[in-house]
Order: sequence, then structure tokens, then C-alpha cells
Amino acid sequence: MFTGLLSGLRKRNESIAVIGLGYVGLPLAIAFAKKFQVIGYDNNETRIKDLGGAIDYTGEVESSELKNENLVFTSDPSDISRARFITVTVPTPVDKYKRPDLRPILSASVTVGKYIKRGSVVVFESTVYPGVTQEECVGVIEKESGLKCGVDFKVGYSPERINPGDKEHKIDQIKKVVSGQDEQTLGIVSGVYGDIISAGVHMAPSIKVAEAAKVIENIQRDINIALVNEFSMIFNLMGIKTSEVLDAADTKWNFIKYSPGLVGGHCIGVDPYYLTAKAGELGYDPQIILSGRRINDGMGKYVAQQAIKQLINCGKAVKGARAGVLGLTFKENVPDLRNSRVPDILDELNSYGVQTLVHDPFCDPQESRTKYRVNLYEIDEMKDLDMVILAVAHDEYMQMGSEKLSAMLNDGKGVVVDVKSALDASDFGDGVFYWSL
Repeated sequence: MFTGLLSGLRKRNESIAVIGLGYVGLPLAIAFAKKFQVIGYDNNETRIKDLGGAIDYTGEVESSELKNENLVFTSDPSDISRARFITVTVPTPVDKYKRPDLRPILSASVTVGKYIKRGSVVVFESTVYPGVTQEECVGVIEKESGLKCGVDFKVGYSPERINPGDKEHKIDQIKKVVSGQDEQTLGIVSGVYGDIISAGVHMAPSIKVAEAAKVIENIQRDINIALVNEFSMIFNLMGIKTSEVLDAADTKWNFIKYSPGLVGGHCIGVDPYYLTAKAGELGYDPQIILSGRRINDGMGKYVAQQAIKQLINCGKAVKGARAGVLGLTFKENVPDLRNSRVPDILDELNSYGVQTLVHDPFCDPQESRTKYRVNLYEIDEMKDLDMVILAVAHDEYMQMGSEKLSAMLNDGKGVVVDVKSALDASDFGDGVFYWSL
């Protein structure tokens, strides 16, 4: 039943379906369409309409890439029934209590179960804790389809490694971890991904190993960033610049240089909770992982408090002060607002009576209002300020230089807070109190 699947896909007699066309799913669908016949499904009809018009709000793919005769976009779930290789790339967030929210991936599994046909392979790419694919998703598919996993359909897992906004490390240039429930499935999955990933594939020995590999990739980064964030707080008390310390330490060959900053987005600030939640179920209380999370989750409040101190140091009244905040997205040069920590800065400043004016050239104004109740201002409205906070180092802001940033301050005097240490403090005049992590 599965023997000719890979051959059929390569000959385009069989199709691939990609479920979820966001930051992960769309680049994957584009890459697949270079070699295979692809059905791109998303339940957001507006998203499908935009893609049909060659518009991608994420900015991850070019308009020309959306015009491919091998790729069709649809919001009709019944179209999934035309595919025999199905990939699931939906978000896996956490709820307000920092617990894994499996509803999107389980809902996608319901959809797969309703339209899957015998002889199909389903591959999940969403970040999960080890065991979700086989212990949670498979049962849902079996219930909805009436089919038996391992007999009528098979499953695999290949974790996404998309880095939003990164034009250098594109999907085909990043080695892909692949796994399958048995050798036959692994052969199919590795064959399909191997055809589109020039960097090659790594065949994990089991689905659980692949799931675990994905989640610890981001946990490792989270902990390392938390470490340098803690360094920055200590060095701030000592009156020395973190960036200068890191530059000095980086002269040793085995020093790994991370920079302090806000940790948001759909991965690093979320994925650790998937592993810690599962560990808790097994009776283990994680120490280092959760400690790193506490540090990183508190950085927005810390930045705001340091900004308040700088206002006081330069002789400005805190209550009623005007602060221009540059950047709202979770990282530079992307429109992604998911889990941004910049609102933490805004909330803390507002609690002191500071008026905050936010600008972001990548943000959708409606989304910023809906998600964070933040109204965006035009860049020319950023004037007569007591403080400028460079929260996200978008290229547009970096090109302004110290002169234009200083001009936003009232009489060119006030506070400049550089969250990512992206600026040179010596470029600012005597009337500017500069502070960075």
C-alpha cells in the first residue's frame, strides 16, 4: 500500500498537502512545489485569498514564488483528500498559565482524520513534547477516520527550523531532522524531504527523539540568553557595559557569544514549557529551564524600571513623561507579534504614569490593537519626547542614526534606552542619558 508512494509523489501522480500556511507552512509548501504537486490548506479564508493574489503578509516568500502551477491554495478541507503525504505545520502555543495548548494541533488532527485516505503518511512539524505525535494525534486521526495507524496510514515527525526574517538560512539550507514510526515510513519521509533540502537530512531513530531534539534546540538558546541577561543585570550594578565584556570574552575560541535582550516569538519563549510540563507529569521538577524562563519573562519589566531610573537621573519628572517606543514585533524586520515582550515594557512604564507612543513599520495596526491594545503612531509623531526606547532593532531605525533619534527628544535632551545594545553610546551628545542591556 505504501510501496509506491515516494515514486508516485516524485512523478506527481500523488500530491502533498501542507496544513497551516503561516511562517512555517508557507515556505515549506513553496519548497515542496519545486519538486512535487502541492495542496496548501489553511482555514483562514482571508489568508487563502491573499495567497491566491500573490500576497504574503509574513514577508517570508516573494510574490513570484506564489505563482507556481504545482501549488494550489485552498480553505476547503475536503481538498486534503487528494493528498497522500500530509504535513501539519500549525502553531503549538501555551495558555495563560504557561501550559501546553494542544488545541490547534489536535484540531488539525481532526481535519486530517476526516479526509485522510488509506495508504497515506502524515508528518507533524509543530513543536511538541516527546510523545504528542503518537500518544495524542494518532488517536484523534484513528477516531475520525476509522483507520488504523501502522496498517492504513503511517506517521512521522520532522521538526520545523524556520527562522522568521532570516533571508540567509532558508528552509532548503538547514539540515532537516526526519523520523518515522518504522523503517518504511522513515524511508518515505527522508526521501520527500531529501528532495527539497540541499543541506541534507538527519534520520532520527524514533519519533520521540525527533520531537525531543526540536524542543531542546530552543530551550538551549533560551537558557543561554537568560544567562547573558543575568550577566547584564549584574554588570549594570557594577557600572560596566555588557557588550564590552562579551566582546572581550569572545576572543577565546570556545566562548559562545549570546546577546542580552527580550525573548519572544512562537518558539524560544514558548517551547520550554512543553518539556517542563511533560517533565512535571513524570514527577520531575525542572530547575534550570524554569529559572531561565523566569529571567527572560521578566526582562521587559526590568528594562522599563531601568528606563525610569534614567529619567530620574536626568532630572525629568516620571509621571506624565513621554516615551517613544520604537518596535513592537518580537524581533527585527518581521511583522510577527506573537509573544512579543515589548508590551511588558509598555505596561510597566504605564504603571508609573509614563505616556507611551509606539511605532513599528512592520506591524499591522489592527493586529496590535486587537492583540495588545496598542495604538501605533507615525514616525513623524515621535517628537518632543523625554525618552526614546529602541526596543526592536529594525533596519529602518538603525539607518536613522544617533542624530535623528536624538532629534525625537525635547530640545535634544533626555534618555535613550537601547535594548539590544545596537547603538554606539559615544555617538550621543552630553544632553542624552544613554542606557543599554
